[in-house]
Amino acid sequence: MHDALIFTPDHVDLTRSPLRRGIAEPTYVLGAFNPGFTRLPNGNLLLMVRIAEALSEPVRDGHVHAIRWTPAGYVLDAWPLEQVDMTDPRQFELKGSRHRILALTSLSWLLPVELDPAGERIVAIHYDAAIEPAAGYQCYGVEDARITRIGDIWYMTACSVGAERHCTTLHTSRDGLHYRLEGIVLDHQNKDMILFEGLVGDRFMALTRPLGEVYFAYPPDSPWVGGPSINFAQSPDTLHWKPLDAPGLRARKGSRSAMKIGGGTQPVLTRDGWLMIYHGVEARESVGIYRSFWALLDRDDPAHILRLEDETPLLEADPALTAPIAYQMYLPTPVVFSTGLVDSGDDYLVASGEADLACRMTRLPKGMFA
Repeated sequence: MHDALIFTPDHVDLTRSPLRRGIAEPTYVLGAFNPGFTRLPNGNLLLMVRIAEALSEPVRDGHVHAIRWTPAGYVLDAWPLEQVDMTDPRQFELKGSRHRILALTSLSWLLPVELDPAGERIVAIHYDAAIEPAAGYQCYGVEDARITRIGDIWYMTACSVGAERHCTTLHTSRDGLHYRLEGIVLDHQNKDMILFEGLVGDRFMALTRPLGEVYFAYPPDSPWVGGPSINFAQSPDTLHWKPLDAPGLRARKGSRSAMKIGGGTQPVLTRDGWLMIYHGVEARESVGIYRSFWALLDRDDPAHILRLEDETPLLEADPALTAPIAYQMYLPTPVVFSTGLVDSGDDYLVASGEADLACRMTRLPKGMFA
């Protein structure tokens, strides 16, 4: 196994940020992480990196400020400090509401970064193809892209964040680099939607993860624990999705991911079935410890789980990787969040977000999944 950070906040030129259209206040890169990952027609690799851009001084004059997109440009909203809870460094919560209402201390946009075929060197950073908010349902940003190539089309899902809704949106591309927004495909708080890299029968298939305020209990003797889990959905056209009736991947009691699980990389077809890498979270402080695990799904019926490896992590956060940029870290717990997988002959290349800060590239021998 070979590991390295391939893209960090220091690689980003904020003079070319889309936020310069409206925000004159100084900003910095809170994180450059959780990249969508695919191979381009020229053989090079593409990372679609989430750039979380934050105000250098969000608190001033007794207020905390949030960045928001509008059709006329980017603006700042000021909230009195006595009305918010800023315990989580990534967001703040409005006090006194009947519902949990959040605003973000950063706004995320997506930056295409082209790598050499081996994933070892940056070839180009395509600021001209960056993806930024374009509608009210994205006014607080576009996050955590996942890219799947099916035939001659690249499908990219992302989490769009706004006061109108917290939803999954779809972009498509004919060259893997330049993407067109197709709109909302899954509604409120359905995160980590990832298309399978190929059809199942005549249908598109995707992983989803619906979130909610309430989860119902399994029986006391069940091996499963209630909470966020990975579900499946199918579609005739990638725009209209029906959830499968069968349950998907669920967190097991006593496992190292009992807090919650969610999709990671796009499922790819192997001779043994659909291989997917997913994230599992162990409860710890406010964020939890994020690790990467893997599963194998039946090629004809992906709801039939052939193998679930949730005991020994495939990837864990590695402090040695982030040691040179440790002064930039802001999360108190270890996080690795795998977001893309590409075939590289005898190996798989796995792209991940490390510590919600940088992009990590890992080379894994295919024999690890035998």
